[in-house]
Amino acid sequence: MTVFLTGSPTRYGEDHFTEDNGFLADVRAALSKAAGPGVLPRVLLVSAAPDDRAFTDSVLEGMSLCIHRSGIRTQEVVMLDRRNAAEAPYLVANAHWIVLCGGHVPTQNRFIHEIGLRELLQGFDGVVMGCSAGSMNCASRVYSHPELPGEAVDPGYRRSLEGLGLTDINLVPHYYQVKDVWLDGKRLFEDIVFPDSWQHRFYTLPDGGYIKIKDGRSTLHGDAWEISDGRIRQVSHENSSYSFMNLIFISPHFPETYWHFCAGAKANGINVLGIADAPYEQLSPQLKDSLTEYYRVRNLEDYDEVFRAVAFLSYKYGKIDWIESNNEYWLEQDARLRTDFNVTTGIRTDRIASIKNKSEMKKYYALGGIPTARQVKGADGADAIKAFARKAGYPLIAKPDNGVGASDTSRIESAPELEKWLEAHSGHLSHYVIEEFISGLLVSYDAIYNDRGEPVFENNSVFPTPVMDIVHQNLDTCYWTNRTVPAKLAQIGRRTVKAFGITSRFVHLEFFQLDRDREGLGRKGDYVGLEVNMRPPGGFTPDMMNFAHSTDVYQIWADMIAFGERRKSLGEQFYCAYAGRRDCHSYRHSHEEIMSRYGADMCMCTRMSPALADDLGDQVYIARFREKKEIERFFAFLTEA
Repeated sequence: MTVFLTGSPTRYGEDHFTEDNGFLADVRAALSKAAGPGVLPRVLLVSAAPDDRAFTDSVLEGMSLCIHRSGIRTQEVVMLDRRNAAEAPYLVANAHWIVLCGGHVPTQNRFIHEIGLRELLQGFDGVVMGCSAGSMNCASRVYSHPELPGEAVDPGYRRSLEGLGLTDINLVPHYYQVKDVWLDGKRLFEDIVFPDSWQHRFYTLPDGGYIKIKDGRSTLHGDAWEISDGRIRQVSHENSSYSFMNLIFISPHFPETYWHFCAGAKANGINVLGIADAPYEQLSPQLKDSLTEYYRVRNLEDYDEVFRAVAFLSYKYGKIDWIESNNEYWLEQDARLRTDFNVTTGIRTDRIASIKNKSEMKKYYALGGIPTARQVKGADGADAIKAFARKAGYPLIAKPDNGVGASDTSRIESAPELEKWLEAHSGHLSHYVIEEFISGLLVSYDAIYNDRGEPVFENNSVFPTPVMDIVHQNLDTCYWTNRTVPAKLAQIGRRTVKAFGITSRFVHLEFFQLDRDREGLGRKGDYVGLEVNMRPPGGFTPDMMNFAHSTDVYQIWADMIAFGERRKSLGEQFYCAYAGRRDCHSYRHSHEEIMSRYGADMCMCTRMSPALADDLGDQVYIARFREKKEIERFFAFLTEA
């Protein structure tokens, strides 16, 4: 079902559907899909004055002319009122397009319940369009503000009614016509609607604006204002859109650049609700400005406390549409929260092992026909590990089955070293996997996928020095982002995402590009799956993508969340290089010398968070270049001892 909520589908004084804000095009596209190729739609109008024959007949005539003047051809246009109410089941079942007409909200509300329209619409796969009162009655709980003389002072007048349940959005239509109206000696907005908005949220829009509801997404197009807690604020403008969603962002303050995700979501009209354990006064001004509300918990590791925070925000703001942290550390908690609160827009607990446990990843790589290194689980025991070592040979890599980066990862060079490792880890072997060593270049496929499993953005980074070596040997961190994604890498990256069944996510997939032919794995230059990370790459890599592709990946992610598509274009393409220097080392070239030589190319120069410094260095320099050869010169200059 596709639902359109309008005050009026026409601009004031016009006799056809407006084309402003894409309305007519949206309606035509929805009707074409509902009726099918080459089929003219059958239209059913639902009266708001079912017992007023003259008024109802005039609405039928006027709407029929309006539809045809808009260039929409139909099989028939039928009005449902008291005269044919008994035929409602047949008329609804055979309609492609149902229009809930304007009029008196309570009168129409009684009629739709008398004919059982809410039940009749169950399973309806066509188009529903509300006009004024019809839009208001689409809500689960209808806000029916007084509109006729006497209603504002009538203590028995009911301002809350049960509606059709097609949306949770409450509209006050015809903004420009009603904002200065007086009723029973009261101002409609200041004295009635505003006081009624405490602990509620209403939206008011002029004729020509509309809300489209499709596949669980509600998007407002055109000028509109939100009324809540006695205040009014404009949330959307002509030729722009606003997404009705509640996003809970876990730990939005870390990494520090993640406020950009929140800002992008806010720009799309999403309520961004932050949960973390940092004091509010320690949040950056940019993050504070991006959050609709912040809920501080004592300990973000305490699931019960975080659960209560989500429950509170759900009670206050309504259904939660997204729960995200974009942070590897919180992925399992995110999944549990989604499961407990029935949030369907991300990975839930039944799928989390496939993206967190390296042993489980193997199954999905196999489904996609993606080669990976041979592996044995530590849980299989010491004898199985030794047998695997005899078969695979040395060196071997031992790493946590569920772990991030190179933490607690070991390279085992020989049988005596394996014995020593087994002895040291005998009490918790089940926490590890042991893999054959694959030599090659470490590369990443980074992408943002929409809800249809399509990439809306893709990127490739190259890591010439393995992270394990950087951490264990205290090396400088140097890597770069490519101008383009190699075709073979894009192909295997997309295949991997499909094999894991991932949608609506930022992904960071790691591969080895073989440096020689390997039996069972591929030829030199082929890609071998290492591990999947269903979140953005760490550190400032998202910012490097922005510098390399002249874009904003934070906004692309937010557009995917809100609209299921990319709305931010790419600009000129560059190579973007990262050099992380360590405080414990001495370097030939000072900071001043670096800036003197590379200042014009420098995109970012900052300190790395201590929590990430082991992998990424203490002092960060990020520069972009048009020529790949400049990257090695940059690295050599910055790391020269």
